[in-house]
Amino acid sequence: MANTRSAKKMVRKIARRTEVNRARRSRMRTFIRQVEEAIATGDAAASKAALQAAQPEIMRAAGRGILHKNTASRKVSRLSSRIKALG
Repeated sequence: MANTRSAKKMVRKIARRTEVNRARRSRMRTFIRQVEEAIATGDAAASKAALQAAQPEIMRAAGRGILHKNTASRKVSRLSSRIKALG
């Protein structure tokens, strides 16, 4: 347990940041899931539109430290290759 004032403050800061990061990660996963659902329907136009909405969200998560930059790029690349395979 935190004993010093600074350690107690850090516990509060970490808890707050964890909540923010959890919300950001959840938002990113929602966008990814929408792309995957569009791919599952087989509609190329809807999946492209969903990917164009999801890509900035994924890269924003990478910029804010939720994901590593290469992980975000890999996710976008794999989703786009799956969409390309539809058409």
